Amino acid sequence: MIRTIIVDDEPLAIEILEAYIMKMPNMNLIAKCSNALEANEVLRTEDIDLMFLDIEMPMMLGTDFLKSLKDPPQIIFTTAYPEFAVQGFELNALDYLLKPISLDRFIKAVNKVVVRYEPSMSSKEYSKSLDYIFVKADKKLVKINFSEIIYIEGLKDYVLIHTDQSRIITLQTMKSLEEKLPVELFIRAHRSYIVNLNRIKAIIGNTIEVLEKDQIKHLPIGKNYKDEIEVMIEKKRI
Repeated sequence: MIRTIIVDDEPLAIEILEAYIMKMPNMNLIAKCSNALEANEVLRTEDIDLMFLDIEMPMMLGTDFLKSLKDPPQIIFTTAYPEFAVQGFELNALDYLLKPISLDRFIKAVNKVVVRYEPSMSSKEYSKSLDYIFVKADKKLVKINFSEIIYIEGLKDYVLIHTDQSRIITLQTMKSLEEKLPVELFIRAHRSYIVNLNRIKAIIGNTIEVLEKDQIKHLPIGKNYKDEIEVMIEKKRI
């Protein structure tokens, strides 16, 4: 699912975009924000793949907001002013939608995002043939077998990988690491946790139990990830 937010100070514009997003089976609307401050809080606490971003907004222009972000999601600008188009593409926006936005134009823009989340068959085959990953830690590249990973914990700009033998700290985001992991083996349980499905001992309510160095560790399940986990577990139930 492509995790999405809308940032726009016009209620009607938000309503239209929300209606379009609800028609897309591969999109999940996480939040609706009326200004950059609200959006910044969502980006700080949630992993967002795509942001529909208005340009003319109170307090801060959408373009200035994008420039302020260290690790922005994919951006589709939405505005009533065509003169902003050049600046939008200079900021590496995927697309630029002029209001009023039609459904067919919306779908065309969203398809650019979908392509980025659907790797080619050769890429899928290649990733399935690997059972390890290299991460940079302590000024060297460390090889970690997927089977050794119990869970992964996000610590601001760092990621802590909990394995059978040690804990490995690497400078990268949870989002960037998640994209390198096989989806059939790892699942995002929380904005701060990715769990190896084979290492889950039990799921109790909104908590996942894993065994780390002979001790039970309880990991929280975020409300925005609960449905995905339930679907994944249901597929593996006998």
